[in-house]
Amino acid sequence: MIETSLWHPVAQSPEVVADKPLPVQLLEQSLVLWRNAEGAMQAFVDRCPHRGARLSMGRIEQGRLECPYHGWQFAAGGQCVKVPAVPDFVPPPSQCVKSFAAREAYGLVWVRLDGAEAGDLPLFAAEADGHLRKVNCGPYDVAASAPRIIENFLDMSHFGFVHEGWLGSRDATAIAAYKVEPTPTGVLATGCKAVQPQSNLHSTAAAQVEYTYEVTAPYAAVLCKVPQEGTSKQGWRESIGLFICPVTPDTSRVWFRLAVADFDSSDEQLRDFQHTIFVQDQPVLESQMPKALPLDPRAEMHSAADRMSSAYRRYLKAGGIAFGVC
Repeated sequence: MIETSLWHPVAQSPEVVADKPLPVQLLEQSLVLWRNAEGAMQAFVDRCPHRGARLSMGRIEQGRLECPYHGWQFAAGGQCVKVPAVPDFVPPPSQCVKSFAAREAYGLVWVRLDGAEAGDLPLFAAEADGHLRKVNCGPYDVAASAPRIIENFLDMSHFGFVHEGWLGSRDATAIAAYKVEPTPTGVLATGCKAVQPQSNLHSTAAAQVEYTYEVTAPYAAVLCKVPQEGTSKQGWRESIGLFICPVTPDTSRVWFRLAVADFDSSDEQLRDFQHTIFVQDQPVLESQMPKALPLDPRAEMHSAADRMSSAYRRYLKAGGIAFGVC
């Protein structure tokens, strides 16, 4: 399965504390995250190879993960190093728990199930911009497939209906032509424009906002937007990264990473605005049928306004993505 060779977000970094393992789910697998004595992130199958107990119910002892059932201890990398019932026993290399590659970036923990350490994380170019403030929002547990959620993020023609009074209005629903092109890592849409009553916390009037959308991995996307007018914040601009953990084919855990030119609003204010927008999307996303995103162009109808989502579907099909699509 190609999805196992991708890096996926599974938790926020601060959730994984030094003295307590954390259970997570990814691609229908139960995993446990923990930190060794040096603070390095570890990701194991959440099952002790001895008698199948959940390792996430255990604890950290001297930089090792201890099983809650019989106290077997596992070091970084998965090797069993202690069997309390047989103190003098030295476990052989075969006595180990399956481990996975884990990284931390964008305030999140990323895991790759094929075990390889190589490969790039989904790009979030705004991360390197020191003039933008970074805030994470979420997680949101959504009863929708990861590709459905990405496609919604790329879609402007729902603004006047789902986000009426915020990102759109019913009297300005026309979507002007925009450009879509493939990139080495996904798909890019430029020249996307929308008239928005309140596009950000500092909006003072309805304004035309210019968007750029980019799919940076099968389950990741970034939008950048700049209002042309109607804001009290000079030089306002923002990038929003959408990073999704595909839990099952039709359930997902979602994070947003904001990179904004706003050093006045509190973290809570920034999160509250993003929360307001996403909870408008969530019930519609969860209502869509089928739950999986259809890749056959004949399965659902399309309009010219859907050219970015159509390009995204072609990208998934060409990449052999099977999880969350049909």
